[in-house]
Amino acid sequence: MSIPRTLHFCWIGPTLAWAHGFALLSAVAQGGMDQVILHHTDELADGPVPRALAAAGVSCQRLAPEALLAPVQADLGLGEALTQLHARLTSPVQRADLLRAAILYRHGGVYMDVDTVTIAPLTPLLGVLQFIGAEHIVWPHWVRASRSPLVWAKHLGLDGLRQLLRSAPGGWRAFRAVEGWYAPAVNNAVMGGKAGAPLFAAALRAMAAMPTEAAPGPYALGPDLYQALLQTPQPELAVHEPACFYPLGPEISVHWFRPCRNAPAALSRLLSPQTRVAHWYGSVRTKPYVAQINPAYVRAHRQTQLYSALVSAALPDLSTLV
Repeated sequence: MSIPRTLHFCWIGPTLAWAHGFALLSAVAQGGMDQVILHHTDELADGPVPRALAAAGVSCQRLAPEALLAPVQADLGLGEALTQLHARLTSPVQRADLLRAAILYRHGGVYMDVDTVTIAPLTPLLGVLQFIGAEHIVWPHWVRASRSPLVWAKHLGLDGLRQLLRSAPGGWRAFRAVEGWYAPAVNNAVMGGKAGAPLFAAALRAMAAMPTEAAPGPYALGPDLYQALLQTPQPELAVHEPACFYPLGPEISVHWFRPCRNAPAALSRLLSPQTRVAHWYGSVRTKPYVAQINPAYVRAHRQTQLYSALVSAALPDLSTLV
């Protein structure tokens, strides 16, 4: 039995931007899944994005965190640790880290963040017990914890090079030549598994065991946690290469939104046959762009911006959206 053909998204807040709507619409159009669910903790305000999702067949389901977490923590013998952790968290990102693990543990399927665009079917990834993807980063947890001056010197140099290529026009092309110098580390923005999969059980147990005295760090329930879990072999875990979900890694991902000459041709060079999803890192200098993005913006910029070319390729019928 393979991973269920259900794709889960999670949203905290009442308003969805078009950039987030395109994540769900592209998943419906390209993902090849039987069901796409948006779990939302707040009542969604009416508007063109929720209406477009409903028309496309996205199932928008109101999520009560306590009702989700109660049976999960009972099954894992965690008392009320997860509901207490959720109550302590103030960051929507960290709350989503907790909720996605619980959703996948209880229901199985694939989880994806809303700062993604799906470009190819996910079904070839489903024939395993569980999977996650890796990205190229400068500061994995083991480097931040290192006391070696040589390790820090190396990664400070890599950080400087990445910042240079982030700022340089077309710098993503040059980064491709050196990305192998950067550490691969897993990211929980895209992951999947069967209900009860060991990776999500281990993640939830680790979250429940976190000290209550101090707030967890920004990545403590996300990439840092999953990378730490991989220090112990995980049964039947497929770890996909960065090209699968993260064709442009953090910081370099700002090039999704920079001006680009002949963006459709550049996009064909950027993506690989492995690429299923393009995660564009909504946390990395993208807020000004997200505020502008709508169907008209994408149509106007599809020749001059990689992001708009990407959305246009995934959703060729953008003219039906207003």
